[in-house]
Amino acid sequence: MKSFMNEFRDFINRGNVLDMAVGIIIGGAFTAIVSSLTSDIISPILGLFGGLNFDKYAFTFGEVTIGYGKFITAVINFLIMALIVFCIVKAMNRATSKLKKEEAVQEAATTKVCPYCKSEISVEATRCPHCTSQLEA
Repeated sequence: MKSFMNEFRDFINRGNVLDMAVGIIIGGAFTAIVSSLTSDIISPILGLFGGLNFDKYAFTFGEVTIGYGKFITAVINFLIMALIVFCIVKAMNRATSKLKKEEAVQEAATTKVCPYCKSEISVEATRCPHCTSQLEA
């Protein structure tokens, strides 16, 4: 039981768990912003141009009211959130690939290949440490 508790403590103390907690909190706040954008701005604008304020659409069966307009608004919220997350992930992937390319260029500039034994050696080497061949400057 003690090792289980130690493993659990190590798991909780990892940076990933803290990052995830912060992401969930920020995501909750962001969801409120997108919901407000949809219900307070987008739906009324659609209502102005097409008479389509989705929040007002509902139908009633006896005493039960089914607000399908609110469902349509929730779908619009989801699509906006998905679009924003897609754009953020795409931008992060682009930045990450750019950094990886820069690292690869820097790494390639610090080494070269020996023309005799084909070993990777430092750019500054004048003699190959593997085959001891004299290298051209």
